[in-house]
Formats: sequence, structure tokens, C-alpha cells
Amino acid sequence: MIDSDHEDNDTYEYSGPSKSQLKREMHALQGIGKRMMELSDEQLDTLTISDTLRHAIEESRRIRQNEAKRRHLQYIGKIIRQEDDPEAVQRAIDAFDSGSEEHTRRHHLAERWRDRMIAEGDAVAGEFFRYCPDADIQHLRNLVRNARRDVEKQKNTGQTRKLFRYLRERIDEVEA
Repeated sequence: MIDSDHEDNDTYEYSGPSKSQLKREMHALQGIGKRMMELSDEQLDTLTISDTLRHAIEESRRIRQNEAKRRHLQYIGKIIRQEDDPEAVQRAIDAFDSGSEEHTRRHHLAERWRDRMIAEGDAVAGEFFRYCPDADIQHLRNLVRNARRDVEKQKNTGQTRKLFRYLRERIDEVEA
């Protein structure tokens, strides 16, 4: 004889993430907060975050006691969880890390744009302008012309580096 109550108890019903999983997620958000606290004011200004989070980050820089810092970091993690897109904040912070995949991807993207502009000229500059409408097209064309002149004369006056920096800044603005 099979006990029907026993069968019902064996069925597993998913009731959400475990307490351990929630704790891991909270620690990850606190890690993002810790990295945000280490950013400069200029880098922090490029992030699209709420005023509450920005204020909490600025406030955390004044805290000196370890226990107070730890509690405030928990508070920052809680605020990040309430942000519209915490993953976008993570990607933006990763772009500042020179070892991150996002930083490397943007670096390679800027290199490809620079090489194409030097090789192909104004047509590519127009294409870049469609990708990044905030770019100063006249300034971009001057940078491309100067970099192209350097390459043709086989000189290194730093023009290709200037072009790369300008492209990288515009890419960072578009993708932030």
C-alpha cells in the first residue's frame, strides 16, 4: 500500500534562490561598490547611476573606520541592487580596468577604427560619425590627415596615438 501523503512530500517545489546564493549575489554587488569607491571623480561622472548611489559613493570616501566602511559597503550593495541595470554599471566599471575583457574589446575596436581611417580615409570617418554622432567630424578629419601623413613619411610624431586616444574617448562615451 502506497501512502499518498508520502508521495506529495517527495515532490520538490522551487521557492527561489537559496540563502547562500543571495549572499553570493550581495557580495558581488558589494564588490562592484568597492570598485566604484576606487574610481576617480572623472570616471564616476561617466557612469549612468542614480544620485543616491553617487552620493553614497562620495560619502564612503570620508569614512575612515573599518567597521563603518564595511556597513556602508553593504548599504552601497543594496543601492546597486535597486539600480535600473546593475550589469551595465558592471560593464562600465570593467571598461576602466585595463585587464578586463571590456577594456580590451574597446581598445581593439579603437585600433581597428584608427587603422581603417588611416588606410581608407574620409569614408570611414563618416561611418564612425554614424557610430558616434557626438564626435567632432572636422577634428576627426584633421587627426586622420595628420596620422596618415605620419604613416606616409614613416615618421612618429604621435599623430596616430592622438587619433587613437580621440577614437577611444568617443567609443567610451558611446558605450558607457
